Amino acid sequence: MKLDNIISEPSRILQGSRIPEAYSVNEHSEKVNLHAVAYPLNTQEVVDLVKYANQNDLVIITYGANTGLAEATSAFGGELIIDLSKMNQIIDFDLDTLTLVVEPGVTNGEVQQYVESKGYFYPPDPGAKHGSIGGNVATNAGGMRAVKYGTTRDYVRKMEIVLANGDVIETGSVAIKNSSGYNLNHLFIGSEGTLGIITKVYLKVIPLPKFKQSYIAAFPSLDDAAEAVLSILRNGLDITAVEFFERRAIAYSEQLLNKTFPSENGVAYLLMTFDGMHEAVIQEEAQRLEKITHDHYAVEFLVLSEEDSLTAWDLRDNILAGILTISEQEPLDYSVPVNEFVNFFKYTHEVEANSGLNFISFGHAGDGNIHSSILRADLTQDEWQKKKHEILTNLYAYVSEVGGLPSAEHGIGLVKKPYFKQVMSSEYLHYLKQIKMAFDPDNRLNPGKIFD
Repeated sequence: MKLDNIISEPSRILQGSRIPEAYSVNEHSEKVNLHAVAYPLNTQEVVDLVKYANQNDLVIITYGANTGLAEATSAFGGELIIDLSKMNQIIDFDLDTLTLVVEPGVTNGEVQQYVESKGYFYPPDPGAKHGSIGGNVATNAGGMRAVKYGTTRDYVRKMEIVLANGDVIETGSVAIKNSSGYNLNHLFIGSEGTLGIITKVYLKVIPLPKFKQSYIAAFPSLDDAAEAVLSILRNGLDITAVEFFERRAIAYSEQLLNKTFPSENGVAYLLMTFDGMHEAVIQEEAQRLEKITHDHYAVEFLVLSEEDSLTAWDLRDNILAGILTISEQEPLDYSVPVNEFVNFFKYTHEVEANSGLNFISFGHAGDGNIHSSILRADLTQDEWQKKKHEILTNLYAYVSEVGGLPSAEHGIGLVKKPYFKQVMSSEYLHYLKQIKMAFDPDNRLNPGKIFD
């Protein structure tokens, strides 16, 4: 079997000099030689490409929208890249089961726009709205609304998956309850392309909330804002999103977008949203929210207009992009128990003071998913690598000590692999490898990612 027997259109099979650098140049500007990049249009083409890889003993890397931050799609050389971006159709919307069936190349933003136009809601809301659903599933993306609605895992009813030998299986069910053997659906979610290739996803949707209102609380210190988050959660507010960031963090996106954040007071902020079917309930919850923030020394509490809300959320979404325009940085997305949220931010202050590097913290405070960026500034490459490794070794050890995990939604990939090995037990890693061996005995699918 030859590649042009599988895909006859030259534009969907790229080899040699026709392969774009986006695939062949990694995050460290190192160029590698690839076997080919293929753009299938359907499951059968994916099956045939996998069988071709088996016949020619090729490694496969599955590609989506390339929004990942853990180098989970980086190539080492000689791979067959299967790019699913052209498998981008919304196949069906079943109103009886509230199930949307999509191909993996459909983006999160397209899903949200489609279902909302019909009066329904797909809650997972990662920062990169142009990220593909296949990639969201592969990393169990969460995003802004996870504190109320959960993560991608909670909205995948069923999947079609091509395995490493070319077999096609279906996992999960559109039935709501399932106690019928191992939950393979959940096993493949978050597996970063190491166990199978997702070719179809059945997504759960829910009725669209009729009302939504956003708020900003400004605080005089990082610690005050962090303490307020814990109090909000302890008091049982049915809050949709609680985003935390510092004044200096939002300044990066202000500069990038040439927009001004609605509040100029304080040094740390909570950007929050309530949604629901009853406006009076939201207003009552907002009164409780305002009192809690004032009890924790908020210097300002704003009820946002629709225009200011769009500006505030756009700026929050672009913090990382703004940082990247200023300095090389290391993006972190650890997850800690919410009761350790305050202590962790105090720890980051210590890390910043001791290292001499800027340590910008922000993230999904309501579920303990903290994003931080360590800025390289003017360090040489050797100095940067040495200091970064020292910081990360200590930081991930601390995360583990307080019961946290090295990644909440970006995945492990290559970036976190050494620290994943550092903090997870050898027994745990052993059984992960056993699972990998069961589904991919030849180590053909995205090898070298997560673990060796």
